Amino acid sequence: MPEELLSRSFDLHSHDFDKAGEISTEIKGMLKELGIDSQVIRRVVVVCFEAEMNVVMYADEGTLTFVLTDEDINIEIADCGPGIADVDQALEEGWSTATDEMREMGFGFGMGLPNIRRNSDSFDLRSKVGVGTTVTSTIRLDGLG
Repeated sequence: MPEELLSRSFDLHSHDFDKAGEISTEIKGMLKELGIDSQVIRRVVVVCFEAEMNVVMYADEGTLTFVLTDEDINIEIADCGPGIADVDQALEEGWSTATDEMREMGFGFGMGLPNIRRNSDSFDLRSKVGVGTTVTSTIRLDGLG
């Protein structure tokens, strides 16, 4: 059983674009201080940032939970939001439901979920329309995932 070394939960709020990205930046700093490999850090930051943006853009609220063990990093993003009607379509690169306003801010290219999946050694997405979405990402510390 992996030993848990660090665990943190962060609250995310709808349309809080001013603070979007702060969580991934904080996690990056923690991992750098712990001497985690830079390639692992890069993957974690991509997962966390994309997840933050998805909650900020689409959900009412959410939580990002980050757990570092001696073997891997587990990230779970759970939101209360509209849910995803077609998960397969949402995982296609370039598919997006971003509003014009979001696109004007530089978001909504349809790369969020594909980037999370690509940077994860293990990826799970569960969604229920009208309830919300939970994304789970695991990134191995040994890079062998």
